Parts: sequence; C-alpha cells; structure tokens
Amino acid sequence: MTCSECGGEMTVRRENYRYDACGLPNITLQKVEVGRCPKCGETEVAIPSLEGLHRSLAQAIIRKPSRLVPAEIRFLRKYLGWSGADFAARMGTAAETVSRWETGAAPMGPTADRLLRLMVATTAPKGDYSLDVLATIGRDTTPRPMRLSFATDRLAGWRLETVAA
Repeated sequence: MTCSECGGEMTVRRENYRYDACGLPNITLQKVEVGRCPKCGETEVAIPSLEGLHRSLAQAIIRKPSRLVPAEIRFLRKYLGWSGADFAARMGTAAETVSRWETGAAPMGPTADRLLRLMVATTAPKGDYSLDVLATIGRDTTPRPMRLSFATDRLAGWRLETVAA
C-alpha cells in the first residue's frame, strides 16, 4: 500500500480504530486494516462496506432504550440522506426545530424520537409508497375516508388495485 500524500510505502496492520468520521462519539472498529506512512505520518484506514457499517450503526442507535442524543439525531438524518429542511418536512416541524434537536439547544420529544426510529427501521418501500408522503400529511385539513380496492392472488396474497380519496 502506498501513501496517498507522499507516495511512500505504508506499514499495514490490523488494529482497533476509533471511527469518528460519522459524527458519533465512541465508535471503535475492531481489527480493520490501518496503514501508516513512516515518511510523512499519514494514516489510512480500509473500511469494508461503509454502507453496511452505517446501516449497522443506525440499527444499533434505534434499538437503544434511552432517548436519542443530538449526534445520533444528526447521524440518522444524514443516514436517511435528508437535508435539515427535508427532515423537518417529513417530521412535520420547522427546520429551526431540527437544528435545535441536532445542536442540543432543545430536546427531541418522545413522539418525534419514535417517529425518527420508525423511519430508520422501515425497509425499502414497496410499490410507490414512500416516506415522502409524510411531508404532505396535514396540509389538507378536511378528514375524508379513503376508498380502497384489493384483489387476491393465490401466490402473492392481497394486492391493492385502486385508491380513491
């Protein structure tokens, strides 16, 4: 392995590595390849499956029994790939509120905490349903029942055929 800074030969060994690039404190990756350049002191870490690591971090965070802390809220928002404004729209709150949650200026309430955990826990949506619909909920203040039509399929089970508002 050659150093990306000076081109020198790096010494590589497996070791535990403190991973703070995600913004979360106290994350240690065990036995990852760490290259160190004896010429310039540069350190390079090989992190296999970065997406998988972040998915595992997100799953661990949403399973913790205590409330989310600001760094965890920020990490989960970024993990979902949302800007502060996008996140605020989906949570049904103001962008300033999200900023306060992420800086620790105001705590996230228990309902918002649970909603964020649910958003992270939800697997890829099926069909055309998406979490984007959460941003539009509440704009139409007139309650109306939906008309739904389902069809059965012996192999797939029940399938939504039509939706009418």
